[in-house]
This record gives sequence, C-alpha cells and structure tokens, in this order.
Amino acid sequence: FVQTMLLSKTLSRALGLLNAPLCRYSQQVRLPPTKLFINNEFVDSESRETFPTFNPATEELITNVASANSKDVDRAVDAATEAFYNGPWGSMKASDRARVLYRLADLVDANREELAKLEVLDNGKTMFEAYNIDVPSVAHCYRYYAGWADKIHGKVIPGEGPLGSKNYFCFTRHEPVGVVGQIIPWNFPLLMQAWKLGPALATGCTVVMKPAEQTPLSALRIAELLVEAGMPPGVVNILTGYGERAGEPLVVHPKVDKIAFTGSTEIGLKIMRMSSLNNLKRVTLELGGKSPNIVFADADMEKAIQAAHIGLFLNQGQACCAGSRIFVESSAYDKFVEASVEAARKRTVGDPFDSKSRQGPQVSGEQFDKIMGYIDSGKRQGAKLLTGGSRVGKRGHFIEPTVFADVQDNMTIFQEEIFGPVMSITKFDSISEVIKRANDTKYGLAAAVFTKDLGKAHKIANKVRAGTVWVNCYDVLDSAIPFGGFKQSGIGRELGEYGLQNYLEIKTVTINTDV
Repeated sequence: FVQTMLLSKTLSRALGLLNAPLCRYSQQVRLPPTKLFINNEFVDSESRETFPTFNPATEELITNVASANSKDVDRAVDAATEAFYNGPWGSMKASDRARVLYRLADLVDANREELAKLEVLDNGKTMFEAYNIDVPSVAHCYRYYAGWADKIHGKVIPGEGPLGSKNYFCFTRHEPVGVVGQIIPWNFPLLMQAWKLGPALATGCTVVMKPAEQTPLSALRIAELLVEAGMPPGVVNILTGYGERAGEPLVVHPKVDKIAFTGSTEIGLKIMRMSSLNNLKRVTLELGGKSPNIVFADADMEKAIQAAHIGLFLNQGQACCAGSRIFVESSAYDKFVEASVEAARKRTVGDPFDSKSRQGPQVSGEQFDKIMGYIDSGKRQGAKLLTGGSRVGKRGHFIEPTVFADVQDNMTIFQEEIFGPVMSITKFDSISEVIKRANDTKYGLAAAVFTKDLGKAHKIANKVRAGTVWVNCYDVLDSAIPFGGFKQSGIGRELGEYGLQNYLEIKTVTINTDV
C-alpha cells in the first residue's frame, strides 16, 4: 500500500514539475557550467540530452544539466586511463600532488560562501549548516589527504630464501589501484565528494565520478576549482546523470579498477553484483544505517537530549549515521521524551537561506513522500505521535520535526532507514537487554551511549556491532577518524589512514643480492 501510494504521488509531482517556473534564487547564486567534465573540459553529452535539477525549498527549476550515457562513460574512462598510464599525474612527485590538493583546499576556503549557497540551492540544507559545517569540513579533508600524499610507502621485510639463504633483499611498494569509479549521494554532496577524491588523489589514482542526479551543481563547481588548482587533464572526470544510464555503465566498465559508492544498502548490493561482470573490481561501500542511541539514567541528561536531537535532525534527518533508534533507560524515559518533544517543537523550519533556519526541506518530492509514508506507518502500527508528522507550508518539501514515543522494535519506523526528521524513542531496563535489541538490525554503521559509568560505556562499545561508537557525544566526525559500517552498512572505511588502503595495491619486490 505504502509503495503504491508513494509511486502515485511521485509520478504526479514529476508531471507537475515539467512546467515548473525558473527558481528565483538562481539569479542570486552563480551556477557552474552544466555540462560533463571530461579531460579538464566541460563538454556536451553524446546524446545532447539534459535533465532538470530543482530547488527543494520552492520546487522551482534551477537549471538543466547534461545527462551522461554509456558512451560518455567510455570517454571519461578513456581520459582517466590515459591520465593514469601516460599523463603527468602518475610520474609526478608525491609532494607535487600534495601541492595541488593544498591549492584545492585553499580555493574551497576562498569560495566558501559561493559553495555553501550552491549546496543550499540544490540540496535544501540550511545555510547555517552548509557554511559552518560542510564547506569547512571539505577544505579540511583535502588538506588532510594532501598531507598524506608524500607519506605513503612500503616496508623493508627481512626474509629468507631457499634453504635459509639470506642473500635476498625484500621490500614492498604501495601503488595506486588505477582508474577509480566513484558514485556519491545527495545528502552531503560537497563533503562526500571530498571524502572520495581526497584519498584517491593522494594515492595517485585517477577518477571518474558520478554525483547524485538530485544535486549535481556543487560537484561541477569543484571541477572548475580543480582546473584552477592545477589538476592535470583526465585525472578527475565528472559525469552528471541518472544511475541506470551513467552509474551502471561505470560500475561494469572493464577499464575501471575500483568502485567506491556511498548510498543506500539496496543499491550497494546491486553494485556488488554488477561490479564483477566484466572484471574483478575492488569495491568499497558506505551504506545505510539504523543507528542505536542508548541513554542510561545516570547520563548528563541535558547533554544527552541535545546530542540526540542533533544526531537525528541534523541535515533534515538525511544522514546515514542518524541516531534513529533511541533507547532510554526506563527511570529516565519520561523526562527524556518530554524534553525531546519540546526541542523538536522549537526547531526552526523554513527558508534554508535564512540564517535563523535550522531545518530546510527534504531533498526531493520523492524523499518527502517516502518520509510521510513512514510517518503514516508509525501511526497505523500504534507508535505514539507526540509532535510533528505533517507538511510545513504549501510549497517546498518541508516536514515538521517529528517525535514518536513508545515505539516497538518490530515497527517499520524502528526497523527501516527513514532518512528524514523522524525520531523514534523506546525504553529499556537492563544493559544486556539493550545490547541485544541494539544489535537486532541488518545495519551496523554507528551507535552511541550516554552514561557517566565508564564500565557501561566500554561494554556497549565492545558489544554493539557498529563501525563507530560515540560515548557521551554524537556525530563527531573528522578527516583523520575512520568511518564505515559492519554488516549491511558497508565494506571498507572512509577517512583517516585507513581510507588510503582502499586505493592502494601492495607490490612485493625481492632482489637476489648475489648477482
């Protein structure tokens, strides 16, 4: 029923948007070129087809963007292959690669306001978050990996040859994996682009990237900055378009050595199956989550409530690591629920360009309908809706901050990733119980625990199956700290030194010193 309802609404909205007026904000924000970026040039797609991108706050058309197909993927992969094997990038000193990344970081800082406005326009996130969180984090990520570029090296390994001979010298080289296909999501477009490009470029790989079709604009602006930073032709290529027309040909392409994807678990599983059709690609995936946030009665309750609020409602709830399953110890449950409802009601929803707004629209009509479907499901299945649950205004994809209490573990809103501003709260009585319930999910991206008892904190951190566990905090992310999931939340790690390993091959060289 829910799927049928969502399909009907999505089709109706799509038909209406065909005649949408031009977005008024596009007069105030400089738009980048809207063509494909191949070999350091902006070029038309082979088909000359385009697709629209809309402002989610007004549902108005921003512009039309080139739509790539398999022939465009061939062009981009050929450019990346040529750049890897015959271009200056492969022979360039590591310190020179670092300088390009440092210049890119400086250019991101210099264009901070413009980049933030582009992100707000195309994605709907608030200017407060884009300017103060996203763009500075992007610059930091490029600087972090610039610092790694000349520190990637192998080891000298003592070993013995046949019959115990020691006349051999053995060492390893850490070499770039080659041409990398990268597919990034729409929730943090600039930041996810940096998380992917940073380690790939630091290790010497070349890249063909497909940004999400909902949010192509900021990726294209970064393409301009890459040229300005001195990136050689073919090293980074950006193909805008739809997943089935551009993403799938990239995933199955025989000249692509590795695929890196961030997005839903459903698409991640599909990519795993498709990536080995024509060659044996390395694959890393950062996928969905349904992260448990565990609050004990002995916690600093004010800080726990504030962290849970941000951990769920940040970026309109469109975060893979959102703390969307909140477990509160029974003796503190009523206080936590009351304060969380009050915080949700005070959250300012409105024009994302307004500096006072803390919540903007969902990224698209499709996402809006999906979230409203989950809210309806929660009400039908008996969860207690305490605030929110409705649309805000008559225009744009705005949803009220929503809080459900007395949620049962088997309810859909507690099992499936909503990716929206919907908080679900339940109670627990013992540490063994909450560990078992926290792990009762197919996901394992993140978790959190709030307590003053370090013994409890360590037990939760050790026993909960998640790639990241925050203790008395939430959403603490840094370019140096690895991030990724257990179970169906992904394969491999982003960020930190661990993030480099995804883009490196280990070569062993053994020399007979008697010659």
